[in-house]
Amino acid sequence: MSIVIDQQLTREILDFRMARDWEQFHTLRTLSSSLVIEAAELAELTRWTPDADLEQRAREVRERLAEEVSDLLILMTYLVHDQGIDVASAIREKLQVNERKYPVEKFKGSSRKYNE
Repeated sequence: MSIVIDQQLTREILDFRMARDWEQFHTLRTLSSSLVIEAAELAELTRWTPDADLEQRAREVRERLAEEVSDLLILMTYLVHDQGIDVASAIREKLQVNERKYPVEKFKGSSRKYNE
């Protein structure tokens, strides 16, 4: 499954915010802080779960996982819209950077950082 936020869904997300006049509260700082908080809420769902139990725990909290992921994607939509970021171009550029940092022949199957 892939993440798809098409133009229609983006418009729905932005219209939701506009109808509530929330743009005034959304700055780069407040949105990035909110992303960190929502990511922590996502991590909290499995924080103390042993690795052997993660799949079962994920099934148990699937609905809450979906809610937290949705919160993150909504906030990210606001942030990239407000900052004029072309996400597809930014991801492609980042993949090129990572390709240079992490060539397959050196890093396949490795969790090492490029400078280790």
